[in-house]
Amino acid sequence: MYVIMVYDVNVQRVAKILHIGRRYLTWVQNSVMEGTLTRTQFRRLSEEVQKAIDEKEDSVLFYTLRSEKDVRRENIGIIKGGPENIV
Repeated sequence: MYVIMVYDVNVQRVAKILHIGRRYLTWVQNSVMEGTLTRTQFRRLSEEVQKAIDEKEDSVLFYTLRSEKDVRRENIGIIKGGPENIV
């Protein structure tokens, strides 16, 4: 499955969430990561994120799609995350 993770967390937890996310996904923009995961990898990512956040302050959204082919992305302005992440 193709996963897009978007997070808005307290500044104290940003580095922790970024570190967790980078173990599974590719950073593409501030607070946005994406990549292809198995169901098991997605479950582990979700569980790690849930343990790291404060559910009363933080928000993390996961968008799941069947495959990367289902995603159409257009970019305006600078591209973050490096040229290898251009779709």
